[in-house]
Amino acid sequence: MHIGFHIHPAPARPAPELVEQFRDIVTAHVSDNMSRMCGTVGLRRYNLRGKLLGVALTVRTRPGDNLMIHKALNHAVPGDVLVVDGGGDISQALVGELMKMFAQTRGVAGFVIDGAIRDVAAFASSDFPCYARGETHKGPYKDGPGEVHVPVTIGGLVIHPGDIVIGDEDGVVAVSPAIAPQVLAAARLQAQREDKAKADILAGRYDRSWVDAALRAKGALASGA
Repeated sequence: MHIGFHIHPAPARPAPELVEQFRDIVTAHVSDNMSRMCGTVGLRRYNLRGKLLGVALTVRTRPGDNLMIHKALNHAVPGDVLVVDGGGDISQALVGELMKMFAQTRGVAGFVIDGAIRDVAAFASSDFPCYARGETHKGPYKDGPGEVHVPVTIGGLVIHPGDIVIGDEDGVVAVSPAIAPQVLAAARLQAQREDKAKADILAGRYDRSWVDAALRAKGALASGA
């Protein structure tokens, strides 16, 4: 065994029907109903259109090296989201246009890279979702080490292989399949509440009494104010 090189068995995948139910759910509603502790920080969205939704195919790699990313793509199945922990390093690009094209032939649903990409124009002109920490023209090394199908840390968020990954204009979140039905139900209820709030705002009947109530509870506002 070569220390630092490991391809773990792929985990059981969530049912496609469960994953697809998140298609119309926004990341903000997922985050709000997971105690606002399920999202990445510091990644940029490089595609101008298209929603990210799929199952995490995770890779941990040495900063600036993409050998094990290539290996992971050889194992990718339709609906996978390539999730790469590159240590947040942006000195070398980990993926680019050629890898994007190959990933698309495998049915990969998008990239989430805690590292750099290149060939930015190819992502910007596409509806293939890509989130990364930065960009550079400098290409990667292909020496390893790295691991596939392991928990990774992406912008402060731990993502496990097999998690449901959702991304939109506000960023990326991940949900364990074990709690996905509960999160989904809560997010749908929040969407209904916000739709009502929007209607109330437009009708001039939006209740703002909670603001003063919160201040009174903190002793910051007199009871008669």
